[in-house]
Amino acid sequence: MLSKLIFLGYDVGTEAGFCSASASIWQTLGYVLMVFKIVIPILLIVFGMIDLGKAVIASKDDEIKKATNALLKRAIAAVVIFFIPTIVGVLMGIVGNFAQVKDDFDICKACISNPNSSLCSVEEDGE
Repeated sequence: MLSKLIFLGYDVGTEAGFCSASASIWQTLGYVLMVFKIVIPILLIVFGMIDLGKAVIASKDDEIKKATNALLKRAIAAVVIFFIPTIVGVLMGIVGNFAQVKDDFDICKACISNPNSSLCSVEEDGE
């Protein structure tokens, strides 16, 4: 059995492995997840409130009922979207417990869950 895993020419499972070499990609993904976690739920709730406001101003019972249902669905979607990064973090924690890839995986996990982490800084060669 191999003592090291090799993926795309990188020694997976070492601190200089795949995650370290691609830290900027994982960091960008972390920033995207952070924006999604904040912006999308806010937008869903705001748009739902606007639709409900329009229905209340129109004073039609069937439109108010539809807008209330839509607001409820959007609020549920906002909560689910807000917790997706947490669920992904738990799953990554489970995967990260494998001894072969622990050191390398900690870098990926840190860059996705906390993009400002010092583990995500990529050092420039020779400049």
